[in-house]
Amino acid sequence: MIFRDQIKFHCQTSITVIHLHFVCTLHVFLADILHHFAPMQQPHCNINPFPSLFQEERSRSEHNLLNIQKTHERMQTENKTSPYYRTKLRGLYTTARADAEAECSILRHALDKIAEIKSLLEERRIAAKMAGVNSDNDPPRKTMRRGVLMTLLQQSAMTLPLWIGKPGDSPPPLCGAMPANSDYVAKQGDKVAARVKAVDGDEQWILAEVVSYSHSTNKYEVDDIDEEGKERHTLSRRRIIPLPQWKANPETDPEALFSKDQLVLALYPQTTCFYRALIHTHPHRPQDDYSVLFEDTSYADGYSPPLNVAQRYVVACKENKKK
Repeated sequence: MIFRDQIKFHCQTSITVIHLHFVCTLHVFLADILHHFAPMQQPHCNINPFPSLFQEERSRSEHNLLNIQKTHERMQTENKTSPYYRTKLRGLYTTARADAEAECSILRHALDKIAEIKSLLEERRIAAKMAGVNSDNDPPRKTMRRGVLMTLLQQSAMTLPLWIGKPGDSPPPLCGAMPANSDYVAKQGDKVAARVKAVDGDEQWILAEVVSYSHSTNKYEVDDIDEEGKERHTLSRRRIIPLPQWKANPETDPEALFSKDQLVLALYPQTTCFYRALIHTHPHRPQDDYSVLFEDTSYADGYSPPLNVAQRYVVACKENKKK
């Protein structure tokens, strides 16, 4: 969008503030990602140059914003808005917008590199897992300690990419509460909610990892995440719910979040099972979790006190009736 002379000055101010807020949102997310993935870089996915580039662009932007502030102060002191000040401010805001776009470009490039690193790490993890499954010579791998597993699940939720579309873009499928397309097939290594039969014969929703999908039978093979591949299930598509692949930004894409009192399946804290719950409050910032009320007959009203669950582990519930 290009600023035009007929656009009122206060509109120009609002557009610039929104754009700069968008840049700040990117910074918050990138800082979190860099913290988790900086130690695991690959030579061809190097993200080391980006912090200095960020600072360079940020310094340029802050200098121009300071000029804008000083110009406004002079206007208030003189109590007038002359053609000179209008022309000057129009130029300053145009420059601020260009600075913000340049910073956005650098940050998007950095996010692309981080996505490359995550993809490479996931490919290597899957390859190592499959090599262990197919090897008859290696000793059996020890089951992961539960505390380690819980930490990994938390890290997966924290580093889930934030969807940051361009102006006018709609959130894609699997962004927050947005459902997958009807023909979507989860890839090998993807985490899903899977409905399986428990030992006692009851059915439950568990956190699982996709091993394969057969187009001829329309069935998935998935591993229970809590058993480190020891328990494998063959399930139809209707028993699989893909987890979100992006966080939804409450400040820009609130429509991609579940609404208050909406029925969902949420991963109960410190477990690997999904249970029915009502949304108590939705996230207000990109880094916030949902607050949910789990169905629990041990409480008088049938629901637990509010518990926090990350966007990564909240999906739509296919069953409408309360059990």
